[in-house]
Amino acid sequence: MTPSNTKTPQSSIKRHHLLVGGASCASCVGKIEKALNGVSGVTDAQMNLPQSMATVYGNVDESDLIDAIKASGYNATSATEKSDEHVINEKDAADHAYYNKLLRDTAIALGLGVPLMVYGLFIGDMSVTTNAERIAWLIVGVATFAIMATSGRHFYVGGFKSLLSHNANMDTLIMLGTGTAWLYSMLVVLLPDALPLMARHVYFEATAMIIGLINLGLALEVRARGRTSDAIKRLIGLQAKTARVIRDGKELDIAIEDVELNDRIRIRPGEKIPVDGQVDEGTTSIDESMLTGEPMPVEKRIGDSVAAGTINKTGSIIFSATRVGKDTALARIIDMVKHAQNSKPPIGRLADVISAYFVPAIMIIAVVSALLWLNFGPEPTVAFALVSATTILIIACPCALGLATPMSVMVGVGKAAEAGVLIRNGEALQTASKITTMVLDKTGTITLGEPKVTDVVVANAQSETQILQLSASLESGSEHPLAMAIVQSATDKGVEADVVSNFNAITGHGIEGDVNGSRVYLGNERLMKAQGVDISGYITHAQDLAAQAKTPMYLAANSELLGIIAVADPIKEDSVSAIKRLQAKGIRIVMLTGDNRATAEAVAKKVGIGEFFAEVLPQDKTAKVIELQQSGEVVGMTGDGINDAPALARADVGFAIGTGTDVAIESADITLMRGSLHGLADAISVSKATLSNVKQNLFGAFVYNAAGVPIAAGILYPFFGILLSPIIAGAAMALSSLTVVSNANRLRWFKPS
Repeated sequence: MTPSNTKTPQSSIKRHHLLVGGASCASCVGKIEKALNGVSGVTDAQMNLPQSMATVYGNVDESDLIDAIKASGYNATSATEKSDEHVINEKDAADHAYYNKLLRDTAIALGLGVPLMVYGLFIGDMSVTTNAERIAWLIVGVATFAIMATSGRHFYVGGFKSLLSHNANMDTLIMLGTGTAWLYSMLVVLLPDALPLMARHVYFEATAMIIGLINLGLALEVRARGRTSDAIKRLIGLQAKTARVIRDGKELDIAIEDVELNDRIRIRPGEKIPVDGQVDEGTTSIDESMLTGEPMPVEKRIGDSVAAGTINKTGSIIFSATRVGKDTALARIIDMVKHAQNSKPPIGRLADVISAYFVPAIMIIAVVSALLWLNFGPEPTVAFALVSATTILIIACPCALGLATPMSVMVGVGKAAEAGVLIRNGEALQTASKITTMVLDKTGTITLGEPKVTDVVVANAQSETQILQLSASLESGSEHPLAMAIVQSATDKGVEADVVSNFNAITGHGIEGDVNGSRVYLGNERLMKAQGVDISGYITHAQDLAAQAKTPMYLAANSELLGIIAVADPIKEDSVSAIKRLQAKGIRIVMLTGDNRATAEAVAKKVGIGEFFAEVLPQDKTAKVIELQQSGEVVGMTGDGINDAPALARADVGFAIGTGTDVAIESADITLMRGSLHGLADAISVSKATLSNVKQNLFGAFVYNAAGVPIAAGILYPFFGILLSPIIAGAAMALSSLTVVSNANRLRWFKPS
C-alpha cells in the first residue's frame, strides 16, 4: 500500500503508523500533517481523524515523527510493530475510557449549567445590581472556573498549545469563546461600576452549558464513529488463534504466530484455516465467502490452495503452510483495507486546505463583529459584542468538517471489502465513481481462463467416451492448454488414456499416433483433407462451433471420421448480467484480447459487447487506454493483474481480477477477490454511494458554518431582533458533528443494486 497519489508500490520507502491523541478537528489534522511532512526524510503523511491514526511514508526515525507531533501540541505512540488486533484493541480501550470521561465531564458541566439556564429563563435576569448578587455570582463564577479546570480542561490545554505553536483549531475557538464569556462575567461581578447598568449581565451559564454540550457531542461522536472500524474487526475476527501442526509424527496445538513455513497442518470439519497453504492429503469443501463474497463452498483436493480465514466445511485435510504471518492473503487484505481507510480522496484534501484558513478567518470575523456591535449596536453594546463574538467562535468549530470525508471513506472501504472488493486508496474510491469507459480483458476476466471440453459430436465412433479416450491418449504428453483441457475432461469422467506409439505433431494441422493398432488423427480441416478423411457432413457443424468461440478438432481413425471434440474457454456464468449492469449505469464497455478476431467477435456477441479489439499485444492495450483517455474518457481497466499490468497502471482506475490467495494486490487500484465482473458494478456503486455521502457531509458542514456564522454575528437582529445564544451555538456545533457521523454510518446499510 502506498500513498494515495501513487499507483505503484515503493517497497524501498518505509511506512510508519502512529496513534495520535488530542486531535479533534480538521485544523488538527492539517497541523499534524504539516508537522510530519516537515520532518526530513518524510515523503508523505496522512492523518485519519476518526481512527486517530497517522500513516507516514519515508525513511525516517520514528522517534523524530513522535517528537514532531508532540511539538505541535498532540500526543503520539508508535503502532508500526504492533499487530492490527492489538492496535484496534488499544484504540477501543482508549476510546472507551475517553467516552466515559466525556460523559463525566458532561454531567459535571451540565450539573451547573442547566440550573443556571433555568434560573435565567424563569426566575431571575442574571444581572448584578446589589452586593448580595455580587457575592452569589462570585460563588457561581468560582464554581464555573472549577468546571473549566476539570470538564473543560482538555479544551484549554489544547487551545493554549495551539497558540504556542502559532496555530489555531477547534480547542482555540472553544477556549476563546467560553474564556471570554467567563472573564467578562467576572469583570461584571468584581467591577460592576466600570460597566453601564444595562451591560451588567453575567454569562456563567453559557460557559458551563457550552462545555457540557460540546463534551456530550464529542461523547456521542466517539461512540458512533467506533462502528466504522467494524469491517477491520470482522476481518481480524476471521483469523484463527491456533493451528494443529504435525511435527515429528505428533499433532500439536500451537499459537498461530508460531506456525512456520512448510509446517504440515491438520484441519477438521468446521475449523478455520489458520494460514495459507496447499492441500497434501484429503478432499473437502471450503467456505471462502468471508474473503471473496462468493456464497458457494469451493471443492478442494490434493494440490489445491487454501487461504487463511476460510472455513472448512465437510472433509478433513492436511496441508503444508506456504504463507504465514503478515504474508497470508487475509493479512494482506486487512493491511490493504486499513490503509485505504487511512488514505484521502482528492475531495478530502480540499476540505483540509479550506480548514487550514477557516479557524483564523473565524477569529477575525468574531473580532470584526464585536467591533461593529461596539460602534453601531444598541445598548448594552458591550454585552451584545460579547454574545456575538462568543457565539461565532463556538458555532464555527470545524469538527464536522474534519470528520466529513474520513468517516465516509472508512465506512465505504469497509463496505466494499464485505462484498469482496478491495479498494487500495481514497483516490481510486473517488475516481471509480466517474468512470465512463470500462476496458475488459477477455481471458480470465470475461471468460474463466480455463479451457474446457464443451462439445463432443459423434460421427462414426462407438460413443462420446471413445472420442474422449482417443483424443486424451493423443494429447496426454502435451502441455498445450487445449490438450490439457481434453486430458482433464477425460480424467474427470474416469476415462483412462491408452498408450500411444509413433506419435507425430504436424505443424499447423494437428497430431497423429498409433492407438490400439489404429492410426488416429486429431486436428483441423486441413489435416483431415490431407489424410483423405471425408468430413463433408460435419463442416457446417464445426463452423457453428467456431462461431460460438469454440475450437473444433476433428478425430479420425484409419481414414474414417469418428467425430468432433470442441474446446473453449467458457464465458463466466454471470459475465453477461454483470456487463448489462455496467451498461445500465451508462458505462461504455470495450473488450481487448490477444485472441483471433473470430473468437473475439463470438465472445463479444455472446456477452453483449459491441466494441472490441482482437490480436492486441500488452503494449497495444496500454496504447488503447491512452487513446480513450485522450478522447476525454475516464477509463477503468480490468484484467488479471499480471499480463495486463501496464494497462492497469495507465488506466484512471485499474481493477485486478483475483481469486483465493492469488490476489493481484500490487497490480491495480482495486482488486476483485472473486472472479465475477459483478465486483466491478459493486465497486462503482459503492464508490458513487461513498462519494455522494462525502458530498452530503461536506455540504452539511460548509452550509452549517456558512449559515451559522452570519446569524451568530447578528445579521437577523436589525430585522427580527434575533441574536443567537452561545448556548444554542454550542448545542448546534455538537449536533453538526453527530449528524456527519450518523450520515456516514448510513453507508453500513448500503447494498449495491
